[in-house]
Amino acid sequence: MAVPTPPAAQHDRGLPAPPAGLKAWLTSPAPASRTQARLGRFYRGWRGFVRNPAAMAGFVIVLLLLVVAASADLIATHSPTVAGDLRTERLLPPGGEFWLGTDDQARDIWSRIVHGSRVTLVVVLLVSVISMPVGLAVGTVSGYAGGVVDAVLMRITDIFLAFPRLVLALAFVAALGPGIENAIIAIAITAWPPYARLARAEALQLRGADFIAAAKLQGASPLRIVAVHIVPMCMPSVIVRVTLDMAGVILIAAGLGFLGLGAQPPQPEWGAMVASGRRFLIDQWWVAAMPGAAIFIVSLGFNLLGDGLRDVLDPKAAER
Repeated sequence: MAVPTPPAAQHDRGLPAPPAGLKAWLTSPAPASRTQARLGRFYRGWRGFVRNPAAMAGFVIVLLLLVVAASADLIATHSPTVAGDLRTERLLPPGGEFWLGTDDQARDIWSRIVHGSRVTLVVVLLVSVISMPVGLAVGTVSGYAGGVVDAVLMRITDIFLAFPRLVLALAFVAALGPGIENAIIAIAITAWPPYARLARAEALQLRGADFIAAAKLQGASPLRIVAVHIVPMCMPSVIVRVTLDMAGVILIAAGLGFLGLGAQPPQPEWGAMVASGRRFLIDQWWVAAMPGAAIFIVSLGFNLLGDGLRDVLDPKAAER
C-alpha cells in the first residue's frame, strides 16, 4: 500500500504544497498557473480598492446608477413623458405624491430623473465603446511604428486637441443635426485624442523592451506585436483615463441637452431638464436643482471611482 507523501516532502521535491484556504491560494507568492496569478492579482487589487473610502463611495454611486437605470420602470412612480393636470399638479414642491416635485408640464421630476439615468448611462457606455478602441489603436500604432506614421497620426490628434471638447462637439452636432444619436457620435469623435496620447506614451516605452525583441525574433508581425503584446500593457492606464473622463462625457452630454442639441423633448435628459427649469430657478428651484444634483452626484462618483482605479491599476501612480 502506497504511503501518501506529506506536504513537507512535496515541497522538498519542488512540488507546490496544497493551499491552506482560498485566501492563501490567492495570495501565494509562487502561483502555479496563469489563472492563479491573475486571480491573485485581482484579489490584491480589490483589497487595495476596498481600503480606499473615496473609491468605494464612487463605486457605490456608479453601482446605484446601474441599478436605477436597470429598474427605472419599477421605481418610477409616474410616467416620465405624460403630463399631469396643469391646473392642480404644475410646479408642485417636493413631497407627498411627487417626491421631487413637478415641472412646468406637471410631470413628475423623480420619474424623469430615474428614466434620464438610462440616457446618461447609454451615452457614457457608447462613447467609451467608440472612443477607447479608436484612441488605443491610434496611440499604439503611432508609438510602435514611429517615423512618418507617428508624425502623421499625432498631428491629426493635435488638431482635435487644439479645440475645446464642448466647442468641437457643438460643431459636429450642428453639422449632423440635433438628437441623442448624433450627440453620442459627436462626443465620441472628440473623446479619443487623450487616449491616443496616453497609449502612444506607453507604446514608446514598451517597443524597446526585451519581450518585444523576443517576439520579433520568433517572427511575430508588427500587427501581432501591437495587438497581443503592446495593447494589453496599455489597457490599465487607458481604462483609468476612460473612467475619469466619464464625468466629462456626462457634463458635455448635459451641455448639449441644455442647448437643445442632445435628447429631444419629451425624452427625459438631465441637461434638458435643467434648461427647462432655469426659468423657474428663483421660486420653483427644484425644477432645475434636482436634475442638476443628479449630474453632480454621478459625475463625482465617476471621478472618485477613477481615482481609486488609478491607485490599483497604475503602480507608478501608487508609488508617487
